[in-house]
Amino acid sequence: MRDVASFLSSTPSLYVVATPIGHLADIGARALGVLREVDAIAAEDTRHSQRLLEAHGIRTPLFALHEHNEQSAASRVIALLAEGRHVALVSDAGTPGVSDPGARAVARVHAAGHPVVPVPGACAAIAALSASGLGETGFRFAGFLPPKSAARRATLAALVASPVALVLYESPHRIVECVDDLVAVFGEEREVVLARELTKLHEQIVRMPLADAPAWLAQDANRRRGEFVLVVSGCPPSEGLEPEAERVLALLLAELPLKGAARLAAEITGASRNALYARALEMKQGLE
Repeated sequence: MRDVASFLSSTPSLYVVATPIGHLADIGARALGVLREVDAIAAEDTRHSQRLLEAHGIRTPLFALHEHNEQSAASRVIALLAEGRHVALVSDAGTPGVSDPGARAVARVHAAGHPVVPVPGACAAIAALSASGLGETGFRFAGFLPPKSAARRATLAALVASPVALVLYESPHRIVECVDDLVAVFGEEREVVLARELTKLHEQIVRMPLADAPAWLAQDANRRRGEFVLVVSGCPPSEGLEPEAERVLALLLAELPLKGAARLAAEITGASRNALYARALEMKQGLE
């Protein structure tokens, strides 16, 4: 086995390395040291990652690990680790395995008995949450929602009762439809933070009631460009209903008629059937 450099463990390991989400300076000395000293880097897009490496004078070999070849590439990672090599895993931007390829590969490496070492850094969800002012009591990360409106609304309906902030990603060509569905399901009163192009030249972070978000997007086509992180405030407590009862009701309402959802939610949670029925009416009206 070769001599191990200072940034690497004494045991061959997979290093999950966060990379910048826009600004190239948002990468730490440890991440650069790991990328320089490992034997190989598994990258979502080798051409994209090559530019980052060249910017820092790093010549470590790259191979592809993306959503279409993750299983076979994971086998290559495991084979390298078994040979005593160190491997880094990167995605195009941010933290691998967080709405990016990598989670299945990491699971395979764990199952094969090799260490997995996180090298923290940029994450769009955490960056947006930190600038939102909505994360004091916690948050729930939903990543990318389904692309079709009906499935998206069903997913949101299951999240509507969550008492903590919801963090999700959206692409520019679906942002308008996504915000419309958020208004329909969550109502107009919740606060939303729209964060686009984080750390990039045209970064923009705004906070407003959900009711105002469609008009804000419509006022300027530039506001609909770039990758988005949305942070939506948590569900305020309903009088007479605990957050868990709200959560169960929302899940059932996505699958059952209103009366059946309220009845079953009452049986599961012990909450008042009348209170659940009234809340179910409010939720259903939001979906129409």
